[in-house]
Amino acid sequence: MRDAAELRLAAPGAELAFGYYRDCGRPLLYKHFGQYMDELTIGLAGEGSECFGFDDLLSMDHDYGPSFCIWLSDGLFGKIGGALAELYASLPQEYMGVRYAYRREQAAQRRGVIRTGDFYRRFLGVRTAPETPREWLAIPETYLAVATNGVLFHAPDTEFVRTRERLLAFYPEDVRRKKLAANLVRMAHAGQVNYFRMARRADAVAARLALDQFIEHAMRALYLLNRQYCPYYKWMWRGLEKLPRQAGLPALLQSLAAAGALDTNAAESLVNTVCAGIIALMHEQGLSDLDDGYLERQAYAVTYGITDTAIRNLPVLMG
Repeated sequence: MRDAAELRLAAPGAELAFGYYRDCGRPLLYKHFGQYMDELTIGLAGEGSECFGFDDLLSMDHDYGPSFCIWLSDGLFGKIGGALAELYASLPQEYMGVRYAYRREQAAQRRGVIRTGDFYRRFLGVRTAPETPREWLAIPETYLAVATNGVLFHAPDTEFVRTRERLLAFYPEDVRRKKLAANLVRMAHAGQVNYFRMARRADAVAARLALDQFIEHAMRALYLLNRQYCPYYKWMWRGLEKLPRQAGLPALLQSLAAAGALDTNAAESLVNTVCAGIIALMHEQGLSDLDDGYLERQAYAVTYGITDTAIRNLPVLMG
């Protein structure tokens, strides 16, 4: 089994995409559509490990290769969308010795000319940023991560950029608190209570599931405490390395993942230390001033700070 260093790409997908745009796309775009460049947003974002910067040799079988996205408004699409798509299709299929990778049917419309509203509706269910707390809560966090990842190569003041900036500003504080409280309760139930009950029953499968639930929701809480959207489970762990406030939790979670399902002596210390780290981060941010190690009580302390009564009164696990 090869390690991450051995799987590293010489040219990551985002780097390859920028070079392809710079050398092949940009000259033709300015030549043929120069008068519209202030209305186009160009970059690489959306689905695919390369958009998160996590692509490697194993992910070259789909979406890897010379490509980029051009986002434009509905009105502009009606004027030049067809001609712009023809220009994009005429670009070289090979760049720096790399050919466009095999595309699965599900990967259609990830690259090329895309309506701004269609891009956001695909992930958010609406064509622009949500406005109400209920609308924010209705969108799966992984889709918010997908809608805001990647890098922009050409970003004038467009509808795409304005929506992206609103999403990158992160959840409204009431929504962040609501989602954090839900994850704290799940951590408490899985890691502080049910894991030990299952271990005492020698139910190794249920004990393992409880530990895994605890680890997952600890990571989700850490993303919320860093005001960053948690990605798809495959990249949840990898994304922790980019979080500025970690409180030493990644190493603790890695040790917990490696612990035996019924090794309660090892797990108890790790679970308690992870919980203490999460509580310390909450205290730093003024989310709770409660001196209590049980995360369910911490969750209710976080909930008390929600100013929107309707959101505060939703079931605690609805987040």
